[in-house]
Amino acid sequence: MTSHVRGVIARSKGEPVEVTTVLVPDPGPGEALVAVQACGVCHTDLHYREGGIGDDYPYLLGHEAAGVVEAVGDGVTSVAPGDFVILNWRAVCGECRACRRGRPWYCFATHNAKQKMTLEDGTVLSPALGIGAFVDKTLVAAGQCTKVDPAVPPEVAGLLGCGVMAGLGAAINTGAVARGKSVAVIGCGGVGSAAIAGSVLAGAETIIAVDVDDRKLEGATAIGATHTVNSKNVDPVEAIQALTGGNGADVVIDAVGRPETWKQGFYARDLAGTLVLVGVPTPDMRIPDIPLIDVFGRGGSLKSSWYGDCLPSRDFPMLVSLYQQGRLDLDAFVSEEIGVGDVEAAFEKMHHGDVLRSVVIFA
Repeated sequence: MTSHVRGVIARSKGEPVEVTTVLVPDPGPGEALVAVQACGVCHTDLHYREGGIGDDYPYLLGHEAAGVVEAVGDGVTSVAPGDFVILNWRAVCGECRACRRGRPWYCFATHNAKQKMTLEDGTVLSPALGIGAFVDKTLVAAGQCTKVDPAVPPEVAGLLGCGVMAGLGAAINTGAVARGKSVAVIGCGGVGSAAIAGSVLAGAETIIAVDVDDRKLEGATAIGATHTVNSKNVDPVEAIQALTGGNGADVVIDAVGRPETWKQGFYARDLAGTLVLVGVPTPDMRIPDIPLIDVFGRGGSLKSSWYGDCLPSRDFPMLVSLYQQGRLDLDAFVSEEIGVGDVEAAFEKMHHGDVLRSVVIFA
């Protein structure tokens, strides 16, 4: 039987989001119906509202979520009703060329639910990142559900579904941060702060947080940054070099995703260093004007980090375990818990840098 539930949608570009009734079908083959318990307000949702990702309006927003499986369709064996799960947007297919090469974290054909969620008038909704979780119940592909220990609070577990995983993975998986290395993170919002936490876990010796907001730099220090740079007051490239013996950082992570920050990261690396882009640019942005000889002469790697190059079935349970051991402070990322009608206000707080994460709690 189709479920009639509350959901938050972006009806058109740049317009305030609204709470409305969403129709969610029962799960078909390979699908799961999940009762959402908590969902973080991620910058990607704001990108959807602003048209920075596509124009397939209306969008059902939300994707950084945890909840309980309520029902599954035919052929589903990986999860069962009652399982506590984190939703992910990399449900690996096991058959594409990336999967066949043994690199499923790059899966090029990830699964989404085949059935569509709609408005009451039949208008088809486009779920953010194939999930759509600012809603009491959502329909996903079963592979988008990663079972974890139900003892973990949903408001922190859900953060692993996107922002925290993206930042941690950008450091550990993509950037290959390791014991004794130096790291600079440009942009200390939720993703950048997670990259700092990942660098701490990996044993980095020098961790430099760069931002224009002293509040965020203070939070970055609490998470584990050894040095801070306010790039509104000083040249961040010069500051990073000064903090690394004049050389530059071994790994620079751009968690902003703008041409100017990417260029800063390019020159703030040591020779043969690594630059990781994890902040999501908008389609109109272009690579900065950098002499090609500098690309050749500085060497190293220029990488993009897709979802922290994570494999949810491997990484989510491991990170949950680290949280339970007290080695990963996910609670530090939850700035506030809000209701389903407060998403628009949460976007404003995010825009002004007032929060790391607002988390919608579903009663």
